[in-house]
Amino acid sequence: MDHHRDIALISVSIDLGAGRRGVDMGPSALRIAGISREIEAIGHGITELGTVTAGGLETTDAGQHELRFLDEIVHVAEETRELVRKGLARGCTPLVLGGDHSLSIGSVAAVADHHRSRGAAIGVIWVDAHADMNRPATTPTGNIHGMSLAVLLGHGEPQLTSGRPSVVPENVSVLGARSLDGGEKRLIRELGVRVFTMSEIDERGVGACMDEALERASAGTAGFHLSFDVDVLDPRIAPGVGTPVRGGLTYREGHLVCEKAWRSGKLLSLELVELNPVLDHRNQTAELGVGLVASALGAAIL
Repeated sequence: MDHHRDIALISVSIDLGAGRRGVDMGPSALRIAGISREIEAIGHGITELGTVTAGGLETTDAGQHELRFLDEIVHVAEETRELVRKGLARGCTPLVLGGDHSLSIGSVAAVADHHRSRGAAIGVIWVDAHADMNRPATTPTGNIHGMSLAVLLGHGEPQLTSGRPSVVPENVSVLGARSLDGGEKRLIRELGVRVFTMSEIDERGVGACMDEALERASAGTAGFHLSFDVDVLDPRIAPGVGTPVRGGLTYREGHLVCEKAWRSGKLLSLELVELNPVLDHRNQTAELGVGLVASALGAAIL
């Protein structure tokens, strides 16, 4: 395993894909909480690639009810894709700070493109209280952050899917789900995406579930992208999220997921999304997020 890497740090300031304001400030909160310092303390270098900033809600056309702010989200996804592409071309490991989960439409696509050009596929481990597998016909809100994984699997609005899937269901797992819509459940069954619910995690343990997710993500691939939505954590330890759902991962379970991602030796890229400082208490969720990123990049107890 390469213990020292150059990390391409990218901020994506967007909350247009979400239902509540504030996650556009997530990257700033993570930086205030010392994310660069923590990464360098592990022994990695940092290459700053810049910030993608979405238009403001007040000045941006919301568009269709079932695809709110589509045009601006497409624009942000393309800019994110370009920055992640640039980081990969330099031999860096991309780390994207969000921002709402719609940014993954750009980040994961870039990683998939990069490895596809070398004849390889990638896997995805989507650590989230939600599956984000709605489509325009099934969305209860029109919020595109709830469609991101469906888009990456090639389902949904053509302007977002760009005509080809970034990943195949056999290499995708959702870990920590506890709030699924009816349309999502149908698509999950239809495609065969593996969803580890909190009930299964309670019964089997997060370690066993993560091992299975890693096996799926790594089977026949160059490695995997880790997409970590902080709302997967229990709101009692992570209050700074826009869509909290009771009964999430504990502090140690969250760290174990990230530690296992690093120890697998297959981590290609990662992102931390949906941190909402407006709803946080004294930046505690951001500080927790920094610790999780550090674990995913090799910080260890011993």
